[in-house]
Amino acid sequence: MMKPSKKSSVLKSTMEYAASIGLFMIIWQIYVMIADVPQFVLPSPIEVMKSFINMFTSGMIFPHLGITTVEVVIGFVLGGLLGMILGYIFVKVDFIKSAFMPYLIFAQTAPKIALVPLFVVWFGIGMVSKLVLIISMVVFPVMAGMILGIESMPKDAKNLMTVLGASRWQLFSKMEMPYALPALFSSFKIGIVQAVIGAIVAEWMSAKQGVGYILTYASSTYDTPMLMAGIIATILLGIITYEIVNVLDSKLLYWHESKNQ
Repeated sequence: MMKPSKKSSVLKSTMEYAASIGLFMIIWQIYVMIADVPQFVLPSPIEVMKSFINMFTSGMIFPHLGITTVEVVIGFVLGGLLGMILGYIFVKVDFIKSAFMPYLIFAQTAPKIALVPLFVVWFGIGMVSKLVLIISMVVFPVMAGMILGIESMPKDAKNLMTVLGASRWQLFSKMEMPYALPALFSSFKIGIVQAVIGAIVAEWMSAKQGVGYILTYASSTYDTPMLMAGIIATILLGIITYEIVNVLDSKLLYWHESKNQ
């Protein structure tokens, strides 16, 4: 019996998702009409889509979306690099890990909304305070992925490289990094979603530009269709950036057994 091709499986999944979303929209529309819900409480999906389309056709959203995207990309790259460096250092130097890990856990568990005003006081209202928040949300998952990846390397492989006289750089580039990549990309997927959330939270609290600012403006003016349209734009940004990381994962880890199943 022939197995369904990967392309047909993707098409089937897409159709199922589309049908599920369509059914949800129909139920939503019927409920709003029957219950006569006020628009400022829950607008109909038609009104939300009108607002969403208007945001793009008028060009209003593009400057804000561009700023948020730049913040997400820069924050994700810097947070990812810092997380990889910290993860590598923690694996190699136990006392540094023991000394600094509690502070990183504290920073990770602290409520991010509460940290935004503090970052604004320290770094100002500009992009720096937003990047600091995004970096703080990306660092921990990437660091954890780096630690997990390197520690998953078999001791026999490391011993072989030592016997062959490999330098520290050769050990890192030829053995440790390839073993760390699968766990790293899993953490990158978490990190990019965290970066989008961090950017929106920072803009919501202290910005005059960005998608988060649109959400704040719509909320303060009770423009619920615009608010929900902004939420949809945020979700799409998260999906697109996640899929970019996912594509890089598939391209760079084509050799991994998880890609050949």
